[in-house]
Amino acid sequence: MSSSPHPTSAASRLGCYVLPGGVRDPRPVIEQAATAERLGLGTVFVGERYDTKDLPSLVGALSQTTSRVRLAGAVTHIGTRHPMVLASMGQTLQALTGGRFVLGFGRGSPGRWHSYGIPVPTTRMLEDTASVLRRLWAGERVAYSGPAGEWPALQLVETIDLPPPGLLLAGVGPRTLALGGRAFDAVVLHPLLTPEAVARSVGLVRGAAAAAGRDPQAVEVHATVLVAADREEAETREVIGARALGYLLMPGLGDALVAANGWDADALAAVRAHPRFAGLDYTAVKKVPTADLAEVSTALATHWLHESTATGDAATCAARLGDYLGAGADAVLLHGSTIDGLAGVVAAFTSAAARRG
Repeated sequence: MSSSPHPTSAASRLGCYVLPGGVRDPRPVIEQAATAERLGLGTVFVGERYDTKDLPSLVGALSQTTSRVRLAGAVTHIGTRHPMVLASMGQTLQALTGGRFVLGFGRGSPGRWHSYGIPVPTTRMLEDTASVLRRLWAGERVAYSGPAGEWPALQLVETIDLPPPGLLLAGVGPRTLALGGRAFDAVVLHPLLTPEAVARSVGLVRGAAAAAGRDPQAVEVHATVLVAADREEAETREVIGARALGYLLMPGLGDALVAANGWDADALAAVRAHPRFAGLDYTAVKKVPTADLAEVSTALATHWLHESTATGDAATCAARLGDYLGAGADAVLLHGSTIDGLAGVVAAFTSAAARRG
């Protein structure tokens, strides 16, 4: 995914988010990333929100407070920055990290882009933007006219003496996964997929890479797993249930997750019809308190969360992560908790790998 050194220890196959969810104070990102690096994780993922989680600001800070772990922006969006700004941001962060930066993109929610007044990204727009960035980082002068925009003459005045950043794509649907396989260096799968759905997703990525004449194994696939280890039932509902319900309520995303897992679409419709969400649009649903989401999440089919998350004691969660690697994922992104709540799982995962030799 990038040119940075990547350890081969068991823990290096794990990653985590820093500052998961919404935050008022971004400063804990420093200690969270330091803890992840100390535990031996391979990648720290930095999510972007347009309030207190500005991607280049956070990665710029972490570039100077970490020394080994990869730093992946997961994810930003092509419509919120001009390609020259993206190209400059990408190579500046690559230089600051010494070659450890990965620039990630995603489709996001159409409702958000409509409210922002920017185009909803399409497969072609994402693919073309990735191509433009690669050409700019190679020092080329680029003229582009197409669905992504009108850019008559783009060129970086300076380029860096390092390989360009890796490009990552977040995806859940077949078209996005295929795009990741043919045009990106890595794919991060959405949370709430079962190991079986991950295996199918990996197959789509690898197949598209091969069809494009690329080495299928060169495209790194990260399964994202919601983890709540050694938690009381009420805590697990907040960490797992509330977040899962938030995904399922989103138009398009929730439907794609249910389809990917082979779950009952009528059951999803019943949850969305819950009185707590009556008349709420995308923006309003995002503001529903976590406690309310946790309470309503008890209406989800029990097997949905059992099949698609990791709960229980640390050893049980670690074994569950192994299921995702066994399904073909190259790495697992631990989600739902800050790294201090995941240290036990990392230790159990590492110990289990050591026992297997």
